[in-house]
Amino acid sequence: MQTNSDTVISDEDSALRPITRKEKTWGSFAIFNVWANDIQSLFGYTLVASLFISFGVSGWTAFIALIAAGLFVMCMVNLSGAAGERYGISYPVFARASMGTAGAKLPAILRAVVAVFWYGAQVYFASTALALLIKSVTGAQYEAMFLGLSSVDWVAFLFVWGFHIFIFWRGMNWVEGFLNLAGPFVYAVMIALLIVLWNKSDGKLLSAAQTIFANPNATWKTEMSGFVAIFGTMVAYFAAVMINFSDFSRFAKDKQAMVVGNLWGLPMNMILFSALALLTTAGAAVVYGEAIINPTEIVERSDSVFLGIIAAITFFAATVGINLVANFIPAVNGIANLSPSTISFRKAGLITSGFALVIGGLWTAVISQIGIAGFVNTLGATLAPLFGILVVDYYVVRKQELSSVDLYSMEAGQYHYRNGWHDNAVIAFLIAGVFSVATVWVPVLADLSGYAWIIGAALGGFIYYVRTKNYEAILIQPGSL
Repeated sequence: MQTNSDTVISDEDSALRPITRKEKTWGSFAIFNVWANDIQSLFGYTLVASLFISFGVSGWTAFIALIAAGLFVMCMVNLSGAAGERYGISYPVFARASMGTAGAKLPAILRAVVAVFWYGAQVYFASTALALLIKSVTGAQYEAMFLGLSSVDWVAFLFVWGFHIFIFWRGMNWVEGFLNLAGPFVYAVMIALLIVLWNKSDGKLLSAAQTIFANPNATWKTEMSGFVAIFGTMVAYFAAVMINFSDFSRFAKDKQAMVVGNLWGLPMNMILFSALALLTTAGAAVVYGEAIINPTEIVERSDSVFLGIIAAITFFAATVGINLVANFIPAVNGIANLSPSTISFRKAGLITSGFALVIGGLWTAVISQIGIAGFVNTLGATLAPLFGILVVDYYVVRKQELSSVDLYSMEAGQYHYRNGWHDNAVIAFLIAGVFSVATVWVPVLADLSGYAWIIGAALGGFIYYVRTKNYEAILIQPGSL
């Protein structure tokens, strides 16, 4: 690889260097498992279960909304992942084409901040599975001591935090292997839990799944409103992965592996997982008389030590697996992009883990303030304009043609723009970002909240295109904007 003063691709430990053909080893099964673990994580289950409960719609309405969201996200990641698969580049490098060599640090650090927060939150959720394992084996009860967590909860949290560091230190091959091992077992545990609830509900589970969370005064309008809200929240949940899917697709063997992996990994996983989540949540409501959105709590109440042990190990493995890929890797890449020559992959990983230790520990306090749906929709609305800008720039402005040399040239080249910043992209992001976030929090725009991500992405892409439609000037006269 070339080595000069303004490139980062000579450092073999750099998180940002392009992936070589030899390193592109992920087949469709590996891509499938990225989504399998993402959807199957404890937070994913908790979010899906909360959506069934929050919007008072019938089970079929919620189920169809979740499937529609899966299909939509599949189409979007095929768009955003194409550049990564073709050029072997990570998201922060891909962002340089539209945002500028210096301006790309803005979307990269925003994605890193979101990833670090998710990372810390998922560490907490994975630790609840380990805590369940300890309690199932020992049978002991522990009183809350600090921030709502008992001593065993804190021990579990710190162990999970350290386990993440151990896995990433071994490299991406270990991460891929961990995903492939953990993903399939989650369904086995959920099916076992469903069987337990089925038996305890005396056959009332199916009828309860259709009506137990529905509004008895529901109309076509309220069902449609709930459909949009659930669809929008699930799209927002995947917002971060949609903009940085090139971080994963660059490891794909070819485009077919990426597309097939996304097809089976998203809508197919969403169909099965949503059905199991709906039935399990409804079964828990029938059996225990209350809606329980964390599956570890349901397992704990089942009074089955064997199921508790198996479930704890499986949920722990699945949550750790996706946390490493969907949250850790993007955070590492974003932090490394701040100073590619001095922050290595491992150093960025340690920085990420340090922040996650604090964020994960405060997770319960944060989530109780804004709620799961509000939290997810706000993050999605913030990141949405970046997706629109990246996609419009790659497909409309540049016709899917990028210069690998210029992407890594930090002080010159067609992506340097004005002092490394593309003003048009920054303006488009700010305008679209403010409006899309406002749809979540400003009451007068509440009817648009379900469309927050779509509005942000479309508006960001449109404003960017209008301001850069004379794209020949960008390509032929670098530094002119």
